[in-house]
Amino acid sequence: MSHPIVPVILAGGQGTRLWPMSRTARPKQFLPLTGEFSLFQQTLSRVADLNIYARPIVITNSEYRFIVAEQALEVGSPLSSVLLEPVARNTAVAIAAAAAFASARFGSDAVLHILPSDHDVIVDGGYRSAITQAAEAASKGLLVTFGIIPTHAETGYGYIKSAASAGGKVASVERFVEKPNQARAQEMLAEGGYLWNSGMFMIGATAFLDECATLAPQTLAAARGAIESAKIDLDFVRLDETAFARAPNISVDYAIFEKTTKAAVIAVNFGWSDLGSWDAVWKNGDRDSAQNFTKGNVTLDNVSNSLIASDHAHVAVSGLDDIAVIATDDAVYVGKLSEAQNVGSMVKVLKAHKSTSNLTEIHKTAFRPWGGYSSILNGERFQVKRLFVKPGKKLSLQKHHHRAEHWIVVRGTADVTIDGAVTTLAENQSIYLPLGCVHRLSNPGKIELELIEVQTGSYLGEDDIIRIEDEFGRV
Repeated sequence: MSHPIVPVILAGGQGTRLWPMSRTARPKQFLPLTGEFSLFQQTLSRVADLNIYARPIVITNSEYRFIVAEQALEVGSPLSSVLLEPVARNTAVAIAAAAAFASARFGSDAVLHILPSDHDVIVDGGYRSAITQAAEAASKGLLVTFGIIPTHAETGYGYIKSAASAGGKVASVERFVEKPNQARAQEMLAEGGYLWNSGMFMIGATAFLDECATLAPQTLAAARGAIESAKIDLDFVRLDETAFARAPNISVDYAIFEKTTKAAVIAVNFGWSDLGSWDAVWKNGDRDSAQNFTKGNVTLDNVSNSLIASDHAHVAVSGLDDIAVIATDDAVYVGKLSEAQNVGSMVKVLKAHKSTSNLTEIHKTAFRPWGGYSSILNGERFQVKRLFVKPGKKLSLQKHHHRAEHWIVVRGTADVTIDGAVTTLAENQSIYLPLGCVHRLSNPGKIELELIEVQTGSYLGEDDIIRIEDEFGRV
């Protein structure tokens, strides 16, 4: 190929099947589930070879823009662009918008590698060979999907019927098959000729847009309108909401791949999982001799075939088999590991009740482009938080109508601006911010700033923030 492949990373999903660690405000693609780095960061690393790939385009929810930028920076992966979806509309319009954008930026002959950001993939010789073959086929007008050779009867994936074989060439798709029940999955595994639908694609920008024009014209019109009326915001491209919202809420599989005559598949057998449930994390993780996967502060005694993960408390489990225990600082899930697909049902129950719906949406710790905060204690007319600010970062210049604040520095150095006057605080020093004052917190040091914030007042909601200046474009 004459041009590098353009990676398009889909990072806007809000799935909660890995609840309680994965939630709407910080979904699984941004969590380090299988190693030191998040799944999104691992995806970036797979497309880092500039001999093969151009800088990636990331398309994500507007709420995740700073997480995307920060995590890319952490792994030293410059991005070509970050496209921000104003509303959720599934993968068809997201990919169409990325194709239209890439065609304008990289040329109409650009070949795009469409990658979900939340998959666990092992890169080996088979993977690299498949990428090369798929790109060559896509440059000739085919829309190529990657079919994983199944290792067991899996009910959590869709399937592709094809004569494609491992190590072989790109082959035609006979048909796509919906997620089967257990009996049908076993039948297909025994019959052969079926592949797991990985959700990864290799497409020519022009070929894909031409198929959209024929098969999904409403989707294409929405995507092109959203690109043509997009606004630049810092390092992000905000797709136009009015145009984008006109798109049908439909996946690219239904809109294009199940209808097109140009669909092709390459069969691959590299390690792959969409990590769509806790039992998938268990299957793909490093397990001990008793077949236990653990993460975080965990102690086990006579436990087998289980997954125990904690991001806060120390979890001790004794005398159990086939158990999933996932502990966060404000919620704990316990269930049979073999029935981990049922987590989604539990999330629906929690979401249906006002008293628990927040547990599916936000973490006790909220992340911001400057750092973040954790809620420690809430009471009538007071709230206690732990704030952490990254070196060199500063919060917006702001004021509150209903609350005063007290800040106590626990670690690092703080520059505090109050009504134009700047005070520098070291560890164990504190300052009072009266109601209505114009203030700002910044970290001038080289280590993370940590402080305790005590809020007092008649209303303590996060929406009582009047931003006057903000380096992250939130005014």
